[in-house]
Amino acid sequence: MAGKGSSVDALNAWDAETLRVHLQRCCGAARWAQRMLAQRPFADWNHVRQAADDVWQALAASDWREAFAHHPKIGDMDSLRAQFAGAPAWSAGEQARVQEASESVLQALAQGNRAYEAKFGYIFIVCAAGKSAEEMLSLLRQRLPNDPETELRLAAEEQRKITQLRLDKLRLELEAQAAP
Repeated sequence: MAGKGSSVDALNAWDAETLRVHLQRCCGAARWAQRMLAQRPFADWNHVRQAADDVWQALAASDWREAFAHHPKIGDMDSLRAQFAGAPAWSAGEQARVQEASESVLQALAQGNRAYEAKFGYIFIVCAAGKSAEEMLSLLRQRLPNDPETELRLAAEEQRKITQLRLDKLRLELEAQAAP
């Protein structure tokens, strides 16, 4: 429930462009962000989270692919740092355990990513939070044999999870700003 001065009130108070920018940090699909803007005002964070899922599920495959294109490749730490340069608190958790991986695992991830992208036309999407590089490599290898339709659905579900985690990070940022 939103109280006076709550983080959801702050979110609702942002002008459309500011909110769009913050939403696109959560999910890179422009149509998703635009449709989320139309959902305002949000009653509480459960409303935000549910709207995010509902809007995501209603998008076209081309919108999903647009969101995928906004991700760094798993294991590409330089790309990850560049993408999240403006949001250091968020980047700390993104793919954090990949930094612990051996060179051979990182090379296998890079090779797997190339094969995946060649087959499906977009990078491997996985909700990396809490997963080691070895776990992500295993998932990549498990999903690589999938047919394109099955894999698109799996990647879209992983993007949904990522978006929810990033919405939680946005909420925490707003709560921290409101704290005395």
